[in-house]
This record gives sequence, C-alpha cells and structure tokens, in this order.
Amino acid sequence: MSKYLTLDDVDVSDKKVLVRSDLNVPLDGTEVADDFRIRSALPTLESLVREGADVTVCSHLGRPKGEDPAFSLRPVAEVMDAMTELQVGFESGGDITVMENTRFDEGETSNDKATAEKLADGFDLFVQDAFGSVHRAHASTVGVAELIESVAGPLLDRELTSLGRFLTDTDRPYTVVLGGAKVSDKLAVIENLLPRVDRMLIGGGMCFTFLAALGHNVGDSLVEEAMVDKVAGFADDKRIALPTDVVIADSFSEDADYAITVVSEIPDGWMGLDIGTDTAIDFANLIRDSASVFWNGPMGVFEWEAFRNGTELVARALGDCEGFTAVGGGDSAAALVMLGLEDTVSHLSTGGGAGLELLEGKILPGVAVLERWAG
Repeated sequence: MSKYLTLDDVDVSDKKVLVRSDLNVPLDGTEVADDFRIRSALPTLESLVREGADVTVCSHLGRPKGEDPAFSLRPVAEVMDAMTELQVGFESGGDITVMENTRFDEGETSNDKATAEKLADGFDLFVQDAFGSVHRAHASTVGVAELIESVAGPLLDRELTSLGRFLTDTDRPYTVVLGGAKVSDKLAVIENLLPRVDRMLIGGGMCFTFLAALGHNVGDSLVEEAMVDKVAGFADDKRIALPTDVVIADSFSEDADYAITVVSEIPDGWMGLDIGTDTAIDFANLIRDSASVFWNGPMGVFEWEAFRNGTELVARALGDCEGFTAVGGGDSAAALVMLGLEDTVSHLSTGGGAGLELLEGKILPGVAVLERWAG
C-alpha cells in the first residue's frame, strides 16, 4: 500500500484548499438520479470548512465533448446545497465552491501541464478524495498533485484501507463474489485474487462464458467467445463455484417467459438472466459462513423483478455475514440501494474501475503521486 499523508498530518486553518471529489453521478436530464457519490463526498468538505479552510471542489461528470451544458456540475452543486447546512456555490461564493466540469477543458484527460497549473493556481493544499478517479492520470488527479502539497482525503484513505484488506492478511474463510455481464472486465481480478481466496463465486452474465468453456450448451446466453479459451484454465479450479441452475428467459425482456433449469439443460433460443434458486441459496450460505467477502457485479438482471432473486439473496447474505464485507461497482451498489441494504455491509465503495484495478494489483497513479509529499 502506498505511503501518503492524510488530513491528520496538515493544518488546514486559513488555507485555500482544492478537493478532488468524485461527483460523477448519473443524471436524468438535468436532475441527479443517484446522490450516493455526493453523500459520500460531503463529509470531507464539511469537515474542512469546520476546520477553517476555504474550500473549492472539482470533479468530472460524464464524457463531454467540449463544453456541453448537459454535463454541467450546476445540478450537482444545487443538490449539495440542499444536503448540507453550509452554503454551496457554483463557480463562486459559498462555504464550498463547486468548479465546473474538469473535462470541459480538453487538457484534463491528457494531464496537460498548463491545465494542471490553472487548476492549482491560488491554492495552498490539494486533497485527493476521489477514489473513483485515481486510476486515471488526469490533470485533476495527478497534474495538480505534482504542483502543490497534496494529501489523501478521508474517503480515499478509507477506500484504500478497506479494499486493501483483500490483498494482505485477509481473515478466513475469504470469499470473492463476481458477477456482471463481461468476464473480460474481471479477468485480471480473477487472476490476482484466485490464489488468495478460499472460494470465488461466479454469477451474472459472465458465468456463461465459464459454462461454455466447460462444454455446456448455454443457448442464447451472453458469451464472450474470445474469452472462452482464457477462462478454460480457471473453470475447473476447485476454488471457483459456478451456478448449478439458472433462470432462463425466451427473450431479453422484463415480460419474457422464464423458467429455472439446471445448467446442462438450457434449451436453444433461451438465455440465462439470473442464477437459479439452488445456486443463490448455496452462494448465500457460503457468504454467511465467511470472515471476509468482496462482491462486485450483480448475479442477474436485478432491475427486473423476475431476475432479481440471485442478487437479492447474495446481498442479504452479505448483510447477515458477521465478517468484513465490501461491495464495489456501480451496479452492485445500485442493487443494495434498491433493496434498502446499503447500510448492512462493512464498506460500500464509491469506485468501480478504480477498485478493480486496485484488486488487480495495479498502481493507481492518483495515489502514487501523493507519495512525493510523504517524505
């Protein structure tokens, strides 16, 4: 784990502080559709204000091409203002000032030095608190930290400490649960964590690539053909648990006809959209019996009630587990929120890609750059 300074190591009173938060929230038109990342970012900002700092926060939002009003952070600032007793201003004023979308500047994603200098200008301290962005070497994550004194914020420190537990002396039994659509998104995590775990439970769309590698006919289920040979070497590892039954549908539709079948009897023309009841119960029992659990990726198309059971049983089992439980990835977090279970796990991560890259064993550039200030 990187060595870096935190806010406990510096005096922020009367200092102009630039905070990099992760305010990359989903929008429904101009309305914030999910405020989880805003709620996660606010405590750091409020604490800095209470300690006498002049606080400005920056973040990206989406992937705009130039200055696109549809990706303005103004709606985010308005939600922040409603969520705190402090005054939040957009681009000027307030106890907390929210800057416009960093990606409106074309130099942001290339870590352009001039862009970083413009961001850093006038600030005494940079606080990196955007775990969801530290895997990117951008001007607002790396460039600024190369120019002014920089520390890790509480949210970032908590994320690194919590997820870092799964790479060190993890309490056992140690279980990893992986789902979601594509095995290609998780292959590096599987490679890095499989030698460390006691069991790895595979569900979601990605399980069908594994089942295909074992020779099963998976009908019209999602299969990444290019990955079949790659996962074949893992598919029969005794630590990997694959579904024994699945919920299948005759079309990818909320109103499709559906049934539960064992994985060896998926008919042509049908597709798997959830793990089956027996599998979900087995996975849940293994999770409850664990001392450490990391989960990333739903077990099925949980947005549709007919294909939610697997994800719900896994989520509830994490809540029942007496060990350390962490959940990463936007879809997994959304499932917990939908089920009202977000407060039942030990750690709910704000980062999807960053969390996976950390568990892949990769260096996160937005964290590594902080080390220069720790000497």
